[in-house]
Amino acid sequence: MIILLDMVKYFRGDIVDSWFNKQLETLNIMPSDTMMKQFALYHDFLIHKNTVMNLTAITEKEEIYKKHFLDSLYLILAFTPQEQTLLDVGSGAGFPSIPLKIMFPKLQITIIDALDKRIKFLTELVELLGLEGVTLIHGRIEDSLKKNHYEIVTARAVAKLNILTELCLPFVKPKGIFVAMKNANFQVELKEAQAGIALLGGTVMQKVIYSLDETTKHAMIVIQKNQPTDHKYPRAFNKIKKNPL
Repeated sequence: MIILLDMVKYFRGDIVDSWFNKQLETLNIMPSDTMMKQFALYHDFLIHKNTVMNLTAITEKEEIYKKHFLDSLYLILAFTPQEQTLLDVGSGAGFPSIPLKIMFPKLQITIIDALDKRIKFLTELVELLGLEGVTLIHGRIEDSLKKNHYEIVTARAVAKLNILTELCLPFVKPKGIFVAMKNANFQVELKEAQAGIALLGGTVMQKVIYSLDETTKHAMIVIQKNQPTDHKYPRAFNKIKKNPL
């Protein structure tokens, strides 16, 4: 019975890998064998660590590959990954920046998270995957980083857009972009954030809607930084939350 179950697990995993490859082909991405092994290690390590710390509510392999790995890689619809500096705000278990780093190794990644246990998890993960050019910071973004500095800033399911805008846009360098990953019902949030986007030197460049499957639609709001942000922003988080721009 154990052998039979192991065979079922093997074939199920093989099907997931095949599906993942086909989805990446639609994005014109060609992963190497090494990259596929890195994603497999990422999945296994995430599941292992999730038994002792709350990293993800998604635990089925198919769902992790779809809702974490593939969803992260859809960011290539917002920019072409090359050797840019990318700041990932509130990355949690490494999404979207670690899947991007696996697939596009020349990206220079900085991840900041307020929970030290997540940074410790990511430190172990980066070493396990053999990734270079990844900086991990434990702290709050408003206290820890150089402003007007990163070519790309990303945030995935962190906060409402009017709060995210002040937390993220000040750290984008002029001519860079901030990409907020949202669900498809983002219109109200975007309307509430428009004044803050303008005040902080940004303009909404595009809104990308994409589907992970027949029922799951997500969106990316791409904001271009036109001019440096005043150094008084971002304010302390409690002020941002209490009185968004």
